[in-house]
Amino acid sequence: MAFFGLFSKEKKETLDKGLEKSKESVLSKISRAIVGKSTVDDEVLDNLEEALITSDVGVDTTLRIIERIQERVARDKYLGTSELNKILTEETAALLQENNTDDVLDFDAPLPHKPYVIMVVGVNGVGKTTTIGKLAYQYKQAGKRVMLGAADTFRAAAVEQLCIWGERVGVPVVKQQMGSDPASVAFDTLQSAVANDIDVVLIDTAGRLHNKINLMNELTKIRNVMQKVVPDAPHDVMLVLDGSTGQNAFEQAKQFTKATKVTSLAVTKLDGTAKGGVVIGISDQFKIPVKYIGLGEKMTDLQVFNREEFVSSLLTLK
Repeated sequence: MAFFGLFSKEKKETLDKGLEKSKESVLSKISRAIVGKSTVDDEVLDNLEEALITSDVGVDTTLRIIERIQERVARDKYLGTSELNKILTEETAALLQENNTDDVLDFDAPLPHKPYVIMVVGVNGVGKTTTIGKLAYQYKQAGKRVMLGAADTFRAAAVEQLCIWGERVGVPVVKQQMGSDPASVAFDTLQSAVANDIDVVLIDTAGRLHNKINLMNELTKIRNVMQKVVPDAPHDVMLVLDGSTGQNAFEQAKQFTKATKVTSLAVTKLDGTAKGGVVIGISDQFKIPVKYIGLGEKMTDLQVFNREEFVSSLLTLK
């Protein structure tokens, strides 16, 4: 059951509210780009380019969007600035569709594996553990049996926070003593998941980037050890990024994608920032599906990412 076409009114309202600051910022910049102009000329496109770059869309992605708009203007002829917002929305959504064709499934969809193992990575402070808790909640609400693995054993606070989320959501957490081998925790978690007929396993990992080789070795070891229990685990390596850091999120994505095979992205903290454009750039540049976006504190405020709805909410005039 694909998620597209199932975007409810409630989810749309949450998305619009969560992107309010980003929308106000980017639309005000676009308005300034076209002020006093009736047709889409080179000056308008230059101004639009600046507006998108300063909205954290990223240089490469911005240039690709501008190129598409130039082709559209040349093809359709005599397009006025009143139509620019609609063209921008359509071409941005089309760009993301081309670059990232995987349909993301809703929480209610049948799982492709059982247990379905998600290894969650990302630097400290991006909302990694909170995202795991919210994912656990939504999967449980969808009728799935969920288990968490506290493999970030280098910070006592990380294990404690995951246990709090486990209690809040009502799902079991597998943990060991502080400083234990993270791979050992992952192994125990999967053994327990198989024994207890668990549907979804979420493995938290340490968020350190100071030494890429150590990070790579650690994540590889966790993967190898998990495969002794579930041969094709993990089925998803999800990188969590803090959307409010803008271009710094790009750098984190670069580092982690070099250190390990990342298969999906979750972008958090979009409700408190004007940097929502970063989601467009990240989705385009890394060719990795953005699966989830964080739009608030509530457990239901983690949404499955829908390209068309996101672009429409961010760029469309009311």
